Amino acid sequence: MKDLEEVLHRYRTLTKLSIALIYAICVSIAVNIFWTPGHIYGSGITGFAQLISTVCGRFFGIGIPVAFLYALFNIPLLILSWKKIGHNFTIFTIVAVVLSTILMRSLHPVKVQFDPIICAIFGGVFNGFGTGLSLKNELSTGGLDIIGIVLRKKVGESVGTINLTFNLIVVIGSGFLFGWIHALYTILSIFINSRVIDALYTRDQKLQVIIVTSHAQTVIKQIQDEMRRGITIVNDVEGAYQHAQKTMLFTVISQYELPTFRQAMHESDPYAFVSITEAKMIMGRFYQEHIY
Repeated sequence: MKDLEEVLHRYRTLTKLSIALIYAICVSIAVNIFWTPGHIYGSGITGFAQLISTVCGRFFGIGIPVAFLYALFNIPLLILSWKKIGHNFTIFTIVAVVLSTILMRSLHPVKVQFDPIICAIFGGVFNGFGTGLSLKNELSTGGLDIIGIVLRKKVGESVGTINLTFNLIVVIGSGFLFGWIHALYTILSIFINSRVIDALYTRDQKLQVIIVTSHAQTVIKQIQDEMRRGITIVNDVEGAYQHAQKTMLFTVISQYELPTFRQAMHESDPYAFVSITEAKMIMGRFYQEHIY
């Protein structure tokens, strides 16, 4: 058993290191091949580093590489992560930041000028894919992720105001530096980036589930054995067609848990009526598994 745990630990470590490398490649391609040539900025710390690099070069004549600023802005966040989140989590985040810095510095911006819309779309796709894949595999890419996790530990939920504020600064800066059409392209890229992340990282997407079943206790046991979810029971529900007595169950799950839920229903009551809809807002206590 101990040998198996050691093998699994090594597998998880190698997987996270591989994902960190993939993220570094993706963000480097996004910044140097699409965003920088197209005068488009990314979201969060990456976009802020691009913005400061441009301002220093244009107004002060100081050429500061984006990669250097990206690493510099991440240093205080990594210190915060080390103190507030955990050492193991921070070490993998450092690896992701270091690899991204090295590859961004090594891969020079291309000379070929793509259409700005192409730069916005593909920059967002590449960065979103790398970030979403990292989050899906429980790996942080640094930057505002760290602030979000620390705030979630304190207040119990993610706080999007900081991310929105950074992105507004980036968009406004893009407008003043390159014109407002490029600000629009930046908004497009940030939007595509977020949509790609949402497509890959589904842990924060909530679904409301209604189950009508004749085997309530079996279903409840199966779901709670497989998932850490509370369930509300409504007894003595009557079907309008056959007037059969049923039990209605309410619960909320994440999109990430949907395959597990389907399997639990198949094993407990494959003939149950199940309705699944997107939950716009959750108030009250909802168990959220940490990514670290």
